[in-house]
Amino acid sequence: MANQRDYSEDMCQEAHVHLSVVEQVRERMPDDDTLCDVAEMFKVFGDITRTKILSALFETELCVCDISEIVKMSTSAVSHQLRILRQTKIVKSRRSGKEVYYSLDDEHISKIYRMALDHLHEERNG
Repeated sequence: MANQRDYSEDMCQEAHVHLSVVEQVRERMPDDDTLCDVAEMFKVFGDITRTKILSALFETELCVCDISEIVKMSTSAVSHQLRILRQTKIVKSRRSGKEVYYSLDDEHISKIYRMALDHLHEERNG
């Protein structure tokens, strides 16, 4: 078939497991529960609507109405996405009178977002 990919270039030419390296890596890797949490976090980042919201919140703290206007979605749709982001501790909220303001949860989230942008700019420009 013409559409089948040849994976031979992605594989070792000889099967040889480096047991000492394998054991060192296994000892240092997080447990499956932690890796599952990491995968869930990346899934949350993997949605274009949530990424737009994160991009807006990367700039400044915003209320739901402002976020809705920026991403051109209803406040209920944005609230649903914010709930997911809040549950995964990517954003946090604070109430000020009748309004609820959202921001990125901490500097780690800002760094993840910035590093993703830097990586993409690097690939495109170099």
